[in-house]
Formats: sequence, structure tokens, C-alpha cells
Amino acid sequence: MNLFAALASLLTLAALAFVLWPLWRRARGATIAAIVMLSIATFALYWLVGTPAALAPQTASADGVPATLEEAITQLEAELQRNPNEPEGWRLLGRSYAAQQRHADAQAAFDKAVRLLPDDPNLLTEAAQARLFASADKQLDAQGLEMLQKALQLDPANQRARWFLGVAQRQNGQPADAAATWEPLLAQVDAATAARLRPQIDEARTEAGLPPLPAAVTAPAADAAGAHAVTINVSLDPDFASRVRLRGDASVFVIARQPGGPPMPVAVEKRSLQELPLTVTLDDADSPMPTQKLSALAEVEVFARLSASGNATRQEGDLDSAPVRVRLPADAPVELVIGRSD
Repeated sequence: MNLFAALASLLTLAALAFVLWPLWRRARGATIAAIVMLSIATFALYWLVGTPAALAPQTASADGVPATLEEAITQLEAELQRNPNEPEGWRLLGRSYAAQQRHADAQAAFDKAVRLLPDDPNLLTEAAQARLFASADKQLDAQGLEMLQKALQLDPANQRARWFLGVAQRQNGQPADAAATWEPLLAQVDAATAARLRPQIDEARTEAGLPPLPAAVTAPAADAAGAHAVTINVSLDPDFASRVRLRGDASVFVIARQPGGPPMPVAVEKRSLQELPLTVTLDDADSPMPTQKLSALAEVEVFARLSASGNATRQEGDLDSAPVRVRLPADAPVELVIGRSD
């Protein structure tokens, strides 16, 4: 198991270092963090869950350790031939091919993973990246665009999906769309990364005949934005939990929106069911759209959504807590209970 975990981390590092190179040049700090976090997550997954039987390496030497990286990949290919319904195996194989610059093979592997796990925003993003690098002109095709758009629908805070979608839009002669896609990143990344990203956005806006973005927010304005943050305690009604069998992979979205306004959130955070009860603080950093931020409102409506699909947009079978209207700045935490009948 330790060998497989180490191999998974190694392949993840190699693959991500390659596929994130365009972002690396413009946002090095964010890219390093993404690579490290994903590598740790990969290692933790196999440490906690164990090596899936379908992916356990076959003996390649006296002690069972593959002699080379190519040998390990060959073993993984063989296991997936015998057990093709393993999305994580196809994901790892796609990363391995990407690290070797076998772009067409990477695309095929990620496509198989997506067919098995169609609602994983990170997987959709990786699959779209694979399609981008596999194309002869390094242009994202229609299917890749759909993957990125779906990834952002599932997870509006997915930075890599947002970055690559903007890249594709700008390549396709849609600079206004690219700028609008990238702008939410400014509220999600650190100040140094935002400073490198703003010129890219301004270039796209200039191409579209739009003025540059307003000057960066100053410290006093940032303090005002923080003052408009709202703290929310979310829990699951005990009686409801005892009567209903909930999926362990369900997601919880904590949402703030404009009262009586459009359904688009002004702030949203995604958590897992296992984290309940939980406390979140929504602020401008959680805004999916820079043109509509929490700090610009005097009042918001907050609620929590239990989603089996992992999609922030309401789906059949989703369950919302009773909404609570909050005047900003909030004096005290807001209590939301999912499944309460009264």
C-alpha cells in the first residue's frame, strides 16, 4: 500500500507540474499550493482507504516493487483491462500519461474516468486539460469547454476550471467572456497572485473594447468587506437524520443570496455531509461573481442545501434549510438546521 501511495503522489506531482505550466508562469504561488495539496490528498486517500484490489500492483520483481515508472504504468494498464470500472485508476493513468507527454492516451484515459465519475469537478477539469494538450493546435474543443462549464456549475470556486475556461474563451476570440470568467479569481487568490492576474484580465477587457478593471481594493475597503461577513452554524436535524438514509458523499452548500433577487449566490461555500455540524463564514472571498459581492449588500438571505448530486444548482431530491434573512453586518451567528419540519 505504501508503494502504491508513493507512486500515486509521484505521478500526481509529475502530471500536475506539466499540465499546470501555463498557470505556473502567471500564478506560481497558487500553482505550488495546488500541486502540493493534491499530492497530499492523493497520498491520504490511499493511506486511509487502502489500495483498491483492482489497482494493487502485481509483482514485478522479487520484492514486488516495479523496477521503473514505465513498468508501474504497465501494471496499472493491465489491472484496468481486468477491472475497467475504476474511475480513480483511469484518473491516475491519465495523469501518468500526461507526465510522459502521451497526450492522446491521457485524453482517452480521462474520458473513461469521466464516464464513470461524471460529476467530479476536479476530474472534469483534468479531462478538459488533457483534451487541450492533445489537440494539434492546443485549442480546447467543444466537449472540453462543456467539461469546464460543468465543473464550474458543480463547484463555482474551482480555480483551475475557471482559469482554463477563460484561456479557451480568449483563444476562441471571446475576450469579454474570458475577462468575466477570470474576474472571480481575484477574490479567491492571494494578493500576489491577484496582482499577476489583473493584467491578463485587463488585456482581455481591452481586446473586448472594455475599460480596465477599477483600481485594486485598498486596505480600508477590504476591512469594510470583512465587516460584512456573516458567520453561519449549520446542523442536521437529529430526528430527520434518524429517519432518512443519507448518502455519505452528499455535499452541503452554504449560500447567501440577494433577497428577492436572482437565484445566483452572492457567496457560497461547499462542504461535505461528514463535516456537519459546521461553522462557516461567508465573505467577499466566497463570491462567485466580482460584480455582486456580499459587502455591497445591506441584507442577504442565507440557507443551507443538502445536495446528493454535488451541484450547487438545485436538483430534484435536494433539501434546503429554512432561509434566514440577515441584515449586514450581522450581530451574531446565523443558525441553519437542515431537515427541520417547523
